Amino acid sequence: MSRGPEATIRQVAADLGINPETLRNWVRAVGASRPRGRRAEVPAEPPTLLEAENAALRKKVRELEEEREILRKAAGYFAGETRW
Repeated sequence: MSRGPEATIRQVAADLGINPETLRNWVRAVGASRPRGRRAEVPAEPPTLLEAENAALRKKVRELEEEREILRKAAGYFAGETRW
């Protein structure tokens, strides 16, 4: 499971058994970046109020979707245990 810095997010996510988008969001959240070819350094502008709100809402939707999936699986598990 040990991968070097050249590993893709998809590969690492598969190793961890998580969704690649979840890992990508975690990487973005901590501000980690990976070099990709020869890109000009563009100073990052702070997000506008609308962009920040949109990002927060997208994050909340992802969290709620994950919680719903966990609850759905738990309900299925416990429903299976209660059958005679």
